[in-house]
Amino acid sequence: MRIGDLATASGLTTKTIRFYEQAGLLPAPPRTPGGYRDYPSQALARLAFVRDAQGAGLSLAEIRSILALRDSGQAPCGHVTTLIDQHLADIERRLTELAKTRDALRGLARRAAATDPADCAEDDICTILALRDPHP
Repeated sequence: MRIGDLATASGLTTKTIRFYEQAGLLPAPPRTPGGYRDYPSQALARLAFVRDAQGAGLSLAEIRSILALRDSGQAPCGHVTTLIDQHLADIERRLTELAKTRDALRGLARRAAATDPADCAEDDICTILALRDPHP
């Protein structure tokens, strides 16, 4: 199938398909006698996999490593499980950091609500963001 047909069937642009080809996610297809790319029907499933894997938060490099395993005849399940576990751990760390940031911002919001601009000294930049009391 030509690239335009593959783009329509996959919901991707021809530019994206060419990019995936250059990035090693999609093998270069054979060419027709007229020089057009002639993608096999399996290309559609491969593009769907790439989109699904990206939706799960995997990077293109990680997706390429999964495809390389599959292309070499190996089932990539163990590798995929490791990647998922790493991503889950990363998300848990980020959620912890975000919770700390949220708590800090809530404290600053309380301080902002209680701050009277008339009480700010001319030398102060912003007492709301000061980590210590500027007027001990």
